[in-house]
Amino acid sequence: MDEKLAAYFAKILPWQNELCQKLQLLIHDTLPDVDAQLLYGKPHYLINGHYAAVIAVAKDKVSFMVFNAADIPEVKGVLRSLGKGERKAVTITEGQDVDYAQLAELLTKTTAGIR
Repeated sequence: MDEKLAAYFAKILPWQNELCQKLQLLIHDTLPDVDAQLLYGKPHYLINGHYAAVIAVAKDKVSFMVFNAADIPEVKGVLRSLGKGERKAVTITEGQDVDYAQLAELLTKTTAGIR
């Protein structure tokens, strides 16, 4: 792992770190050629130079955001639109169940056009 990414993950709460490690594994398993970089202070994951996903950690949550999601419908309380809907995000709090298979499917759909 890149030193900057490792430093980012080292500063967060244990439950957030565990969740982020699982999200990173999901991203790398779904997109084997992904390029992980710390950009704008957050871990960004790129495919062929295009943004694919971002993991953002806040005080009491972790957000998993995907790009190129204009065609993906918003799911109230689960998947929210950002910007003009071209980005979608899932917000995860401590103890919340996470459907990693659903997130992998979402990532697969949103990156189909850039792989």
